[in-house]
Amino acid sequence: MVRVKICGLTQADDVRAAARAGADAIGLVFYEKSPRAVSITQARKMLQALPPFVSSVGLFVNADPARVEQVLEHCPLDILQFHGDETPEFCRRFGRSYLKVLRVTGETDLRHPLDDYHDAQGLLLDCAVPGQWGGSGQRFAWWRLPELDKPLILAGGLQADNVQEAVRIAQPYGVDVSSGVERSPGSKDHDKMAEFMARLQGL
Repeated sequence: MVRVKICGLTQADDVRAAARAGADAIGLVFYEKSPRAVSITQARKMLQALPPFVSSVGLFVNADPARVEQVLEHCPLDILQFHGDETPEFCRRFGRSYLKVLRVTGETDLRHPLDDYHDAQGLLLDCAVPGQWGGSGQRFAWWRLPELDKPLILAGGLQADNVQEAVRIAQPYGVDVSSGVERSPGSKDHDKMAEFMARLQGL
């Protein structure tokens, strides 16, 4: 079954609901300009609500190294997700597993970033929207993702009504959803999360 990360959570109740729905991971946004941004205090409470075997991912966008280290000092994150223009050297300096986000508009050559970010745990493909670093709800034209020695994760405009089609076409290792399961930015709809996960059953 395709793996699922539900990103942009801001409340402990939503974390518990995402886990009940069957999410493999939850994403916490540490980018202050995002409407889904959380403080360290919020993040700690949410991580305390996380049950065993569900991974926590911390999302950063062109953050200062000291900011990343500050978050890691207080929040036991499993994986770091770098959504900006971070270099491979920056991504690996924290000694943690990481995902690198590639902002795409359509089929693209993934070989170069695969070489650059060879030690990334995976590459996440999101829709390139000017002035936005994810969570836009916009999708790009899905294509059959190449078979590479690196998990590829599909994001951008996913929701219950289209996730089956996206997975059948792209055949990704995993999918990442945020705005597609929300009532409003940062406030997740528990029924939408459950429906999203149900649509993936059996694929």
